[in-house]
Amino acid sequence: MADYQGKNIVIIGLGLTGLSCVDFFMTRGVVPRVVDTRVSPPGLDKLPENVERHLGDLNQEWLMQADLIVASPGIALASPALSAAAEAGVEIVGDIELFCREAQAPIVAITGSNGKSTVTTLVGEMAKSAGWAVGVGGNIGLPALTLLKEEYRLYVLELSSFQLETTSSLKAAAATVLNVTEDHMDRYPLGLQQYRAAKLSIYENAAACVVNADDALTMPVRGADARCVSFGVDVGDYHLNHQQGETWLRVRGEKVLNTREMKISGQHNYTNALAALALADAAGIPRASSLKALTTFTGLPHRFQLALERNGVRWINDSKATNVGSTEAALNGLQVRGTLHLLLGGDGKSADFTPLLRYLQGDNLRLYCFGRDGDRLAALRPEITERTETMEQAMRQIAGRVKEGDMVLLSPACASLDQFKNFEQRGDEFARLARELG
Repeated sequence: MADYQGKNIVIIGLGLTGLSCVDFFMTRGVVPRVVDTRVSPPGLDKLPENVERHLGDLNQEWLMQADLIVASPGIALASPALSAAAEAGVEIVGDIELFCREAQAPIVAITGSNGKSTVTTLVGEMAKSAGWAVGVGGNIGLPALTLLKEEYRLYVLELSSFQLETTSSLKAAAATVLNVTEDHMDRYPLGLQQYRAAKLSIYENAAACVVNADDALTMPVRGADARCVSFGVDVGDYHLNHQQGETWLRVRGEKVLNTREMKISGQHNYTNALAALALADAAGIPRASSLKALTTFTGLPHRFQLALERNGVRWINDSKATNVGSTEAALNGLQVRGTLHLLLGGDGKSADFTPLLRYLQGDNLRLYCFGRDGDRLAALRPEITERTETMEQAMRQIAGRVKEGDMVLLSPACASLDQFKNFEQRGDEFARLARELG
């Protein structure tokens, strides 16, 4: 446990995480100061009155006087104000670092460009299935510091590259970098390798490292070592096994679960399941409990989520697929017994849709294109495409055509803002119509 008595502490950024930092210090008898570049940041009404605050910009004077700065993940360490404080010898950490200094239970730590929320939630469900008291949070759900208020046997944290940059005391029982693809390049002027380095720091002092056999960028800098366990589609300690039209999760040669028993589907979700299983095994969660959780987990909202299964037809809500890459992930390796009825459309944000073409071959496929960029999407394979103005019109057409073994998939490859408030509203509307029409 670190001692912060008598220290001059400045918290940068309010919101849920900032408030959790304020509460953390107040319960230890230390009153921090808060700065926020926003004039009216979220959570301002919940800030105790005796906490000094400076709003509208970063108070350089306060930063230089501080013994410790707790920086929000939203502010770059390279910003002039933080650079100057660091050069003056002021310690700069984030909320995850504060958490790691206090946590008494083992931590499973998860990062990656895609899939980390699903894997984090799954590992949490696996621990719950075993009857363990588990705290799940970080970059998903609850700020990590709020988890310290209860006794837990295990913590499962989703961590962003920004959070990892200000963390040095993490000693994970099991850690993973699920994948590395270009993201947040505005924060990483040196490019992909700088972003990757932030992600890979999750492995430092970890007891077990779960790496992606299909993505060399997820390997530790010095290469795989004895701590490393791998997962992948066809290779890795944990991989998929295809036999007689069935797909199994296989661990070191042993088939452990038929994917038919899982509620989530799609190759990307099966590899997420493998990663979660590898982390759970490394953390000591009983395998039987983990497999049970895999058969009941229905997925996170709007991420290739089963909205309805009726009369042998599956209606899948993947409204979170707001770009071409997300839709590619949904279609890659997708197996459908009957016909795939694929809903595409919305605001494509000037994206190039042609990478989707390789996944749109074959005869057991029908496209339904709607919204602002419906015409551009319909041009991919016009001979199998229905063009409608709205998603609802498309779904009413589909309802009259589906047969047992078919799948209806909303994975639009576009933002929703031309016709919906956000992707959540689009997904909710899809699920509502599926229940009505299915």
